[in-house]
Amino acid sequence: MAFSSSILLYLCLILTVVVPLTISSERPETFIVYVSKSQKPSLFTSHHHWYASILRSLPPSPHGTATKKILYSYDRAVNGFSVRLTPTQAVQLARVPGVLSVIPDQARQLHTTRTPQFLGLADNSGIWPNSEYAEDVIIGVLDTGIWPERLSFSDTGLSSVPTGWKGVCETGHDFPASACNRKIIGARAFHKGYESFLERPMDESVESKSPRDTEGHGTHTASTAAGSAVANASFYEIYAYGEARGMATKARIAAYKICWKSGCYDSDILAAMDQAIADGVHVISLSVGATGWAPPYDLDSIAIGSFGAAQHGVLVSCSAGNSGPGPYTAVNIAPWILTVGASTIDREFPADVVLGDGRVFGGVSLYSGDSPVDVKLPLVYAADCGSRYCYRGSLESSKVTGKIVVCDRGGNARVEKGSAVKLAGGLGMILSNTADSGEELIADSHLLPATMVGQIAGDQIKDYMRSGQFPTATIVFRGTVVGTSPSAPKVAAFSSRGPNHLTAEILKPDVIAPGVNILAGWTGFTVFVGEKISSDICARKLATPGDLNYPSFSVVFNPGQNLVKYKRAVTNVGSSVDAVYEVKVNAPAGVEISVSPVKLVFDAENQTQTYEIKFSAAAGGADAYGSIEWSEGTHIVRSPIAVRWSSGFAASM
Repeated sequence: MAFSSSILLYLCLILTVVVPLTISSERPETFIVYVSKSQKPSLFTSHHHWYASILRSLPPSPHGTATKKILYSYDRAVNGFSVRLTPTQAVQLARVPGVLSVIPDQARQLHTTRTPQFLGLADNSGIWPNSEYAEDVIIGVLDTGIWPERLSFSDTGLSSVPTGWKGVCETGHDFPASACNRKIIGARAFHKGYESFLERPMDESVESKSPRDTEGHGTHTASTAAGSAVANASFYEIYAYGEARGMATKARIAAYKICWKSGCYDSDILAAMDQAIADGVHVISLSVGATGWAPPYDLDSIAIGSFGAAQHGVLVSCSAGNSGPGPYTAVNIAPWILTVGASTIDREFPADVVLGDGRVFGGVSLYSGDSPVDVKLPLVYAADCGSRYCYRGSLESSKVTGKIVVCDRGGNARVEKGSAVKLAGGLGMILSNTADSGEELIADSHLLPATMVGQIAGDQIKDYMRSGQFPTATIVFRGTVVGTSPSAPKVAAFSSRGPNHLTAEILKPDVIAPGVNILAGWTGFTVFVGEKISSDICARKLATPGDLNYPSFSVVFNPGQNLVKYKRAVTNVGSSVDAVYEVKVNAPAGVEISVSPVKLVFDAENQTQTYEIKFSAAAGGADAYGSIEWSEGTHIVRSPIAVRWSSGFAASM
């Protein structure tokens, strides 16, 4: 079941006054001055006049008219102005009422996210311009398909499709002919082997038979290999901001969908490789391989298919695998395959654990929501709350609610652990590596404030919890950090390693390439467990913002008002078309809640249902919290409720 929600994200920028501590030179500099717009005195007709008056009040400079001249006035992105001042004048300006901060202007370099710059690739010389950005190269990406609407697949500025191309764009109900262009010049799907394994046609309500990528991996690898330049790219406008572009920026992409819910089958892989060669690709990119040790060449379909491709002049580039750091773990190690391992780059996304005793342990995270409260929260170990691996539904809410939970890595997906903590009432998670993973750190987009730490840090955090009566912690998110510590590139901890156990004389992997926390395209097919977001509800007017189809409820009782009603529409996105969800109400203190209907019955013709929820104030009081839960016996869709009584409510009753 899913909420079709239009989500509004409000971003607050908190500015602090920055004053130079020492003045080493009186040379004029450019400063950015942020002001409080509301503090403009009424006698000034405009903010610009106010700014000019402030500058006239500053002491003179020996440089005369070279200072105190406004360069720009800002009134949209920010409120303030830029001006050339001496450091002494800047100190004085920072003390003026209404001035929030005075910050030196800085020269920023054009950013990628961030591999090309790290590899030394440039637009003015070297392999990019010398190869014309590989404009005539066709890369066949054998993976989970492609999400064509991403900006990475824009064909702006590209010439016509290379004349040697013989492939086609297979269409489907969710993959129109317009999905292909001069960037994505071909798209096909291969699923006969998969359906043979299933012994039935695949469930098209769960996965698409078309080349459309509903998993994400194929879109990610395709945009990494050959994505067009995308300005102002980032992860949720928080991490890795800059220009994103593929390594072969103008190369063409032919997507061959070979991977499905239960894997990538040899029969489908070989069919796709065969077709790609016939279509006229120059390179096959295949981030797929065997588990465990690499099989003998004559039993390895990828090695076999790659040999045939090499005979036709097609280079096959394959991933070495993600089974490191042990030796002999690399797969796709045939001599005629370009075997690629994963390396780090000089960019990290640190999120530190700060314990109650002041110790700090480094971790990583791509969490993009609200940060936890500044105060340290109680800290508990998941093993003491029902499950050390934080399995969904296994944590005791009474032990987890309002706390940060330490979960061990392993057993289930990393992000799923955070979901389990959140559903149990936890406010944060520390994901601790065990001996199996060592110090490998992977930044994930968590569902609640969370970070991953290595085994050494994890063990010390657990020791702290055992030694103290009231252990506490908080998580500090430090955004995107580029620097020389730790040094890079290094082979990623998860990357499979040599030696080559089949042919010791052939060194494998052949090369390493950036493969840790790489920002690239992703699928637009977003399904959480029991929850899916579409965003067209704002097309119609609503009686109150509370009627936005949000998955949560925020209720405000104003004076003279003791009844609030909201409506919601939900869609069944589960594998079962026929499902009956029943509601459970956990009412906040001082509030009575009724839901109508109490059952939502879904079938093939009715996959979307609506309900109304009424909140009745029994009495005024402090802020209160509760929830409603819809369940069909397997999945639970929980909507939190926050209730607030405005001042004067009790007096009006």
